[in-house]
Amino acid sequence: MNTSSPVRDAAVTAGAAVRLTGLRKSYGEVRAVDGIDLTIAPGEVVALLGPNGAGKSTTVDMILGLSKPDTGDVTVFGSSPAEAVKAGSIGAMLQGGALLDDATVGEMVTMVASLHRNPMPVREALSRAGIEDLANRRGNKLSGGQKQRARFAVALVSDPDLLLLDEPTAAMDVASRREFWRSMQAFTDSGRTVMFATHYLEEAEEFADRVVLMRSGRIVADGSVAQVRALAGGRTLRAVVPGATGDAIANLPCVTEFRLRGGQIAVSSSDSDKTLRALLTAYPDAHDIEITAVGLEGAFLTLTSEEQE
Repeated sequence: MNTSSPVRDAAVTAGAAVRLTGLRKSYGEVRAVDGIDLTIAPGEVVALLGPNGAGKSTTVDMILGLSKPDTGDVTVFGSSPAEAVKAGSIGAMLQGGALLDDATVGEMVTMVASLHRNPMPVREALSRAGIEDLANRRGNKLSGGQKQRARFAVALVSDPDLLLLDEPTAAMDVASRREFWRSMQAFTDSGRTVMFATHYLEEAEEFADRVVLMRSGRIVADGSVAQVRALAGGRTLRAVVPGATGDAIANLPCVTEFRLRGGQIAVSSSDSDKTLRALLTAYPDAHDIEITAVGLEGAFLTLTSEEQE
């Protein structure tokens, strides 16, 4: 699915933040990326989702210029990835990004700042990452969550127009994750573009303007969270049903799967109206009925299932 939005349409004429055209990349017999066309508008916050091996990291590597496509083109603000990196237009926070064990956080951020023409002040980068108090702590003395925030400061200090994040909140506790996204919202409010890959689907659901879902090197869904959820179809019906049996619930119309425990049912249905009417006919005493749309997690599982090939 490829949806259109005013901001994305404007990017086509005004200059996209990222444009991928016919992108392909193979490693031996493995097609890591298999024909991607994607345009990201300036100012968009895009979540890149997909199971392991979907091609997310390879795509990010090609946007950064760390890997060259076999075929296709990559442009970042109209320039090649190498030119965009040289100009300081891209900041990257990679999960495996190395930090110097014997250098302090302040020294590392200062060193990276010195490589760019117009960096933001080091103190500001540390403040935005929430680690001013860690400026004098050495890299080998940081916890997992603190290392992630140090990587964030390193990515921010070039004052980039595009920020690429790979699992940015891995190893962070709940409070740190909340603080991280508060900082990220302040960053994007200034019109910057963010693309992030995450396994925390609730983060994509809450913070992304747009979700790009990959499977087997291809884009299988592209749109707002609501649009991607709608692609998966169906709803979930929950109720307390005295006397319900598994066979009876399974035989209700349009049921795709169900769970029954102690008289409480949770049913996935392709047509919740039909399922509910049949349920109330068979079990008129059913109560505490609730019907909800499938969440992003459900859409993710449905759309990335190998059965969808």
